[in-house]
Amino acid sequence: MNMPRRSFLKTTLAAGATGALVSPLAATTGPTDREFYELRCYHLQAGTRLKQEPDAALLDGYLEGALLPALDSLGVRNVGVFTELDVNRASETRTPKAGSPVWVLIPHDSLAAHVQVASALALDAAQQQKGGAYLKVPKATPAFERIDSWLYLAFKSMPKMELPAFSRARAPGRVFEMRDYESHSELAALNKMAMFDDGETQLMRDLAMNPTFFGQGIAGPNLPHLRYMTAGSDLVAHLSAWAKFGPDPRWQKMRVDPIYKDNTSLNTARFLAPKGYSQM
Repeated sequence: MNMPRRSFLKTTLAAGATGALVSPLAATTGPTDREFYELRCYHLQAGTRLKQEPDAALLDGYLEGALLPALDSLGVRNVGVFTELDVNRASETRTPKAGSPVWVLIPHDSLAAHVQVASALALDAAQQQKGGAYLKVPKATPAFERIDSWLYLAFKSMPKMELPAFSRARAPGRVFEMRDYESHSELAALNKMAMFDDGETQLMRDLAMNPTFFGQGIAGPNLPHLRYMTAGSDLVAHLSAWAKFGPDPRWQKMRVDPIYKDNTSLNTARFLAPKGYSQM
């Protein structure tokens, strides 16, 4: 007997509620086609560790000259490195955000690959030598205030990162928008992820919003939440694509569907510009 979509979704969500952030990991002990993502945020504003603004060249030198080449040698590709932008939507203009952290997005084929890469980096003498100025920085002048880190499991509706042509070509004006949706419970977070898998992801593709990755938060601050990224060849194109999303009848139908009610408690959006050496 065929089960109606609503009943099937309710049953699926209920079954996964108790171990919302654990059951996906259990399923990845064997082969899987869903990537994992490590997201790092290097905070560079003075605080408890930093007494003054650090030399930004230290971090850039390490990322560009040591970490990314080491990851490349381990088969890790499409590593993104970004800083934040202030965007004026009315004038469709962008300026670098003062005091921006540096965001680093690292894709992995599997959870095991993530662990293996971390182990390999810890033993990589060449990476440590090339990044010596950063890694062996004096205690009195550290290179960052702190590093926040998250681990994500790719959504079923986008099991692998999808880079648009302008990103692969590293178009100079390209812009990315990263959003994280927090939920008030694990079940609500699963519900919002199901909303993407049930049509929202494909709608973004259809509207040329260039969704790049979707990830379920497995570990890190502010759980439960999901995070995703969209992109545009430039800011005007990006904002134009987003402007089509809200009034689209497919989204209007989904947003009022009671099965998806109250699944998000906080939506944080950040506009990002890739560093010159970013692979995205």
